[in-house]
Amino acid sequence: MNIRIIAVGKLKEKYWRDAAGEYAKRLGAYCNLEIVEIKESPLRANPSAADEEAVKTAEGEDILRHISKGDYVITLEIKGRGLSSEHLADKMADLALDGKSSIAFVIGGSLGLSPEVSKRADFKLSFSAMTFPHQMMRVILLEQIYRSFKINRNETYHK
Repeated sequence: MNIRIIAVGKLKEKYWRDAAGEYAKRLGAYCNLEIVEIKESPLRANPSAADEEAVKTAEGEDILRHISKGDYVITLEIKGRGLSSEHLADKMADLALDGKSSIAFVIGGSLGLSPEVSKRADFKLSFSAMTFPHQMMRVILLEQIYRSFKINRNETYHK
């Protein structure tokens, strides 16, 4: 299975890079993982609603350029559907059985996703009604993808 994580922003702190790197290394045994970092669009101080929409649009256009026609797209959105770890594992197993060999997970920037990116989603996933920093969300997502593979292979890890 090919997994692409398209994320707005870089992992700036070493501890985020180390954590993401550890899960990326572990995932190497289960899938082909690609992480695409989209540059954050600049936002001036005290932005207007129009300024914020322009940033989301610019970031959204960049995100969409990295999504292939055959990708099954899962966006991370607060208003998406919440799944347990077991249900995410089931979803990934079902996608594999349905012949979906390329999954693109999308993590937006600090302002969220553009409507165009959200519309492109095949599934909108929510990890919580709370907002998390996108750097932390990338590590959480990597861990949950890893956990899904472990669950689906009945390997020790999940508890």
